[in-house]
Amino acid sequence: MTDRLLFKDEVLDVLSASANVAQFVSFGPDLRQRFSRVRNRPPNWSFATFQEAAGELLKAAPDGTINVRSFLPSRPEGSEFLYGLRNLDQIVAHVRRLSDCGLYTILNETIDVNDGGVSGVLAGSVLEFAPGETPRCVEGVAVASLPKSVGLRLLTLVYGFKPLLKYAPAKRVEFSIHPKRRGYKTEHTVVWQVEDIEFRPSRAKVNWPNSFSRFLGDKVYGLLVGRLLGLRVPKTLVICRALAPFSFGAEMNTDVKWIRTCPREPRPGLFSTVRGWTDPFALLAREDPEGQQIASILVQDEVPAVYSGAFLATRDGPAIVEGVRGRGDELMLGRAGPEDIPREVKALVEEELSKMSIQLGSIRAEWVFDGSQVWLVQLQQEAALSSGHTIVPGKPPRFIRFGVSEGIDRLREIVKSLDGKSDGVMLVGKIGMTSHLADILRRARIPSFITDESIQQIN
Repeated sequence: MTDRLLFKDEVLDVLSASANVAQFVSFGPDLRQRFSRVRNRPPNWSFATFQEAAGELLKAAPDGTINVRSFLPSRPEGSEFLYGLRNLDQIVAHVRRLSDCGLYTILNETIDVNDGGVSGVLAGSVLEFAPGETPRCVEGVAVASLPKSVGLRLLTLVYGFKPLLKYAPAKRVEFSIHPKRRGYKTEHTVVWQVEDIEFRPSRAKVNWPNSFSRFLGDKVYGLLVGRLLGLRVPKTLVICRALAPFSFGAEMNTDVKWIRTCPREPRPGLFSTVRGWTDPFALLAREDPEGQQIASILVQDEVPAVYSGAFLATRDGPAIVEGVRGRGDELMLGRAGPEDIPREVKALVEEELSKMSIQLGSIRAEWVFDGSQVWLVQLQQEAALSSGHTIVPGKPPRFIRFGVSEGIDRLREIVKSLDGKSDGVMLVGKIGMTSHLADILRRARIPSFITDESIQQIN
């Protein structure tokens, strides 16, 4: 005997009473209309013929295309699915053909997964999502996974509206979020399925890079996570390739802006950071002409810097906190070494950023101290490899000597040449363990350490 819940169109009919669903019309194998949700028509409006119903749905679809899905009540999954049809005669022919095979059909508006929105699943107190995917992305794609409250606030900041996902913890909800209003109720949130669950995920696995952090840019995602978990972040305007501009953070009492390139994944020191205004579009055209590496440009208020530096979790001890008086860009690029910073400043940095380590695991962060408060200007998850003067542990047969005055671009060339080889790298010079030079070696997992001794080579 067939379970009524296996009628997928009836499930949509029930769901639409409490949520925004994609516009649809459904038919039985006899081509009699079963349910409908077409904009500007009452629920379950009865059309004269199935041809009229298909035509009206096609007119009401924002992109002028519809999908045809088919099912059997005894086998709701696995039947034919046709995507993005715009010719009415072809749509009618497909419905007739599927009906002749004894299948039920559902026609629904096409909702483009590549419109800049995300799809995902809310299960209990965990929210997971990805761009350019259906809700099934949670089964395989590297999704963003966040506590529900944090995830909803993050999506609200990015898209400028709050997703309509008010569901009890005992529910599992498949949804999609769209910059352009969609569905029967013309809302930004579309719900595809709601079901009761017995097992609830205990906590989100907050990890990045993921598909959404690559979509926004790694720096953007890290700053959003840091801001939503309680750190101070200066006002940041995000000019993103894939979305309308958005901003977050606290306005600073300064006229100076920093223009920061934001690659999809961390590329330490590869792309420009500019103090003061510069044409961001010219910058993008010059540094990423193919548009494949840099996801966005950040225009960030300058924090008046009394001290600046970086924080790095280590593999077997307390975190490394390094800094300099004033701005920290030369420290990050390896053009200046760390200085002694006041004990109270170091303690404040450790207090603020150690809380992030508890919530996020091993991290690397860049900070600015304005004389009274610590501000976050970059946050990344990074494996805890370093300790003391050792960047990456290991005992290679040979260490290649690299003088830090040769510069970050030359180090990048050496790292590329070592791909697949077992040699290590000895950085010679007074630089920080948190510098981009050290970060390049950590990310490449090349055995390495820092020394300021003037020796030619270690074998």
